Amino acid sequence: MTDQDDALGEPRATAELMGHEAAEETLLEAVAADRLHHAWLITGPKGIGKATLAYRFARHLLAYPPAARGAGLFGDLPSAPPHSLYLPPDHPVFRQVAAEAHPDLMTVKRGLTDEGRLRGEIVIEEVRALVEFFAKTSGAGGWRIAIVDSVDELNRNAANALLKVLEEPPARAILLLVSHAPGRVLATIRSRCRRLPLRPLSTGEIDLFLAAHGSDIDDHGRQVIAALADGSPGTALRLARDGGLDLYHRLISVLTGLPTLDAKTALGLADELGGRGAEDKFRLFGFLLGGILGRVACVAGGGLPGLIVPGEEETLRRLAAECGLDPWAELWEKSTALIERADAIKLDRRQVAVALLYDLARTVRP
Repeated sequence: MTDQDDALGEPRATAELMGHEAAEETLLEAVAADRLHHAWLITGPKGIGKATLAYRFARHLLAYPPAARGAGLFGDLPSAPPHSLYLPPDHPVFRQVAAEAHPDLMTVKRGLTDEGRLRGEIVIEEVRALVEFFAKTSGAGGWRIAIVDSVDELNRNAANALLKVLEEPPARAILLLVSHAPGRVLATIRSRCRRLPLRPLSTGEIDLFLAAHGSDIDDHGRQVIAALADGSPGTALRLARDGGLDLYHRLISVLTGLPTLDAKTALGLADELGGRGAEDKFRLFGFLLGGILGRVACVAGGGLPGLIVPGEEETLRRLAAECGLDPWAELWEKSTALIERADAIKLDRRQVAVALLYDLARTVRP
């Protein structure tokens, strides 16, 4: 689940990006000064726009290759690149990138198994294809660009293969590495990249983002979604569009009734989440449940979570006091792993939801 990445579709086809003007300025300054590092590690929490920024930068470099500056290569372009990474969707480079058809751009990501399932990691074969890609000459005499989304998902062999590319970078090659958890990335990879950290958006920016994209949720609802989204506009938009606000209130209602769990309520919710076409709603359920459990564990540990959504604080404090930190931390870890596994290997979503809801009751029950 990526992402503002994937907020309006694939990051490669997203023209707009909000809240990361400083990062864009850093990239533009590096280009203008002709000090463009061969590898950039774009870091930050999931969903805040890292992949979207990577594709914006790639499109900019492909649309304005060094050989074209002042030469009018594309005819309708100015003689120098503009002071923005924005490229209109009707630009030929934008259309090629969106269609995965630009010869000078490659994306490295998790591939499919022989059975057609998405792999749980990026394997060495994908990185070997990257080596072959960089061995070719740019068709436009400019950059060859690769986006790794995400570098956190490289297995050990793939990471070592990528390290070799970073140690001996080809001429006119740019690597844009997306990372949700840079601490998991090999230190030797991190040391060979220029790091570009992105911050989560503020609740005010999330509110503006929702309003700009046609959300008809009232002011209070947008504030709740902005708090729940953890600074991710993509997550906020999915919550707004896919019934996340209603699902959140239903989950809080379930927790408020604990240790009693109404079987009809639990099974009804599980039936919805396990139904045909409910994959996105199930992912939202996992995201919201994980956030709630994380906040309970934080309160139980004597802390205060960064955001306590209005209306849930009393419930969180009661549950935290019922059984202390360890059971809630264990349940958070279990639920997070089970949701990820359900998504990766297509477990029965209904059964997973039932199991997690009853685990909630068992955690509180004396």
